[in-house]
Amino acid sequence: MKKILLLFAVVICITSCDVIDDLTQFNMDFEEEVVIPASSVVNLPFTINTPQMTTNSESTFEVNDTRKDLVEEIKLTKLTLTLTNPVDGNFNFLTDIEVFIAADGLADMKIAWKENIANDGTVFLELDTTNEDIKEYIKKDEFSLQLTTTTDELISSDHYITVNSTFFVDAKILGV
Repeated sequence: MKKILLLFAVVICITSCDVIDDLTQFNMDFEEEVVIPASSVVNLPFTINTPQMTTNSESTFEVNDTRKDLVEEIKLTKLTLTLTNPVDGNFNFLTDIEVFIAADGLADMKIAWKENIANDGTVFLELDTTNEDIKEYIKKDEFSLQLTTTTDELISSDHYITVNSTFFVDAKILGV
């Protein structure tokens, strides 16, 4: 009987811990547009910076019943690129892309990439992401993304790309 009660107590504890964890885990989504300018160079890497993105982390953490100092981990879980203009454009001009996160006082960190991009006429790319903890970047008031690209074609017009990123936040609940 004691074994059954002990097993029941362990199951309740594990279930309760999972419920508490779920209360303090949430996503932060960001969207920004970048422009890859018309080019006259091929096979040379070049970097494009997004404007500074305001994190609003304090208010986002507060809505999720936590604070910056209680954040245990933040990881990039998804980064996608969508070509929005020119309407007849695609990503065929890209061979490789790397995305770095930058924030004041922190070294740039590679967080996403795509190599050997297929010439299949796609206007949507989902990049591979790192498993690194990037909480110090997202806890800042602002951060930016730097896209380093290599092209294998000349592009005659500017290409507008929407960058969507999703960051998974794991934090402690206030007062716990």
